[in-house]
Amino acid sequence: MNKTFPPPGFIPAESAIPGIVIYAPAPEEAEAQPEIVDFKCPQCGATTAYSVADGGLRCAHCGYYEPPAKPIVGKGAQEFEFTVETMAAAGQAHGWGETRRELQCQNCNARATLPPGRLTYTCPFCGSNRVLQQDAPQDGLRPRFLIPFKLEADACRPIVQQWLGSSWMVPKALKQKAVAGFTGIYLPYWTFDAVTQAEWKAEVGHQETRRRYNSSTKSWESHTVTVWRWESGRVRKFFDDLLVPGTAKLSRVLLSNLQNYDTQALVAYEPQYLAGFMAQAYDVPLEKAWEEGREKMRADTRDACRGQASTSQIRNFSMALDFSDESWRYVLAPVYMAVYQYEGQPYQVMINGQTGAIAGQRPVDWTKVWLVAGAVAAPGVLLTLIGLLALILGVLLPPALGAAAVLLVPGVILLIIGGIIAFSIVGKARRMDDV
Repeated sequence: MNKTFPPPGFIPAESAIPGIVIYAPAPEEAEAQPEIVDFKCPQCGATTAYSVADGGLRCAHCGYYEPPAKPIVGKGAQEFEFTVETMAAAGQAHGWGETRRELQCQNCNARATLPPGRLTYTCPFCGSNRVLQQDAPQDGLRPRFLIPFKLEADACRPIVQQWLGSSWMVPKALKQKAVAGFTGIYLPYWTFDAVTQAEWKAEVGHQETRRRYNSSTKSWESHTVTVWRWESGRVRKFFDDLLVPGTAKLSRVLLSNLQNYDTQALVAYEPQYLAGFMAQAYDVPLEKAWEEGREKMRADTRDACRGQASTSQIRNFSMALDFSDESWRYVLAPVYMAVYQYEGQPYQVMINGQTGAIAGQRPVDWTKVWLVAGAVAAPGVLLTLIGLLALILGVLLPPALGAAAVLLVPGVILLIIGGIIAFSIVGKARRMDDV
């Protein structure tokens, strides 16, 4: 028998009889619901969408227009320090602030939220139709700021057409490829500010010319030696709005080519900016993003320290580094995405929705690449082979030794130069193919 009193779930209640204590079932706590905003036209009731041209909400059915509610805050956007108090304050707002559906791709496992009233069955990341839709979760941190779209979707097509034809390494047919179906989506980013202070020391090499007497030739000769001297210095470096992607579902190489965002255009987050656009919540948590940001700052500070050395010959380098004035923001950045097919394979293209910068995947015509690389290396190979043949003949016929020397030396030089250029061409093609 349970002798616990009062029973679980009961609390003291008001009694009408003095001296008598009564208990009643505790009321169920109402679950906190996020603030929800619906974008319905006040004139006709249709769903409105964000207008890239003027920054407000516009109804495509009756033409109703609502001007933007928030001014640009830019660099004045609030930043959060890494303290318990500020982390708690930043975590008070969750979700998107509006009802949204979430699209989950069964092919690439990417997730993105859809604006109210929009139906789509194609993943914007990989083009797959194997997608599921469900209510978007509202448990993640709410973005505090975003960079609004400035580029119209219609402007994406000529940008892509020019980009497809900008490299000779791609197949000829790709230059006539028409890419359409651009999806506007807000991607998550963390921005970090910090000051790094470093003290460094290293041995730095200096070239010195010295003379020595050669007893065999009975003459003085000059030779170059490397003299190592210890050097040290201090570096203080400021980092402002260092961007770290908040998603691990997209290529970091492609995202790095898009990150020329102007954070002077930051505005306070309002759900209306997402009207008509897809959005992606962060899947890279703040702590992990800050580790990546600190590593980038550390590498940049290390380069600045090495740049203070009097020469580029450095050994035994060491650096003591401190971080200060660290702060962060969670923001959204605009991107247009499209997936096109070439010979049955999907390729992804992304365009910065603010600046028009483009990054994407392009197939490589390896036949063309190998032919060009071979043509670049061929003169050196041919001349070297002829010089080697003349050298072999010179063993049998000494008069041929002179011709061998004339051909072999420039042949080797051309072979080295051609090999470097060919290696560079193939390397660039592989990087393009591996994105």
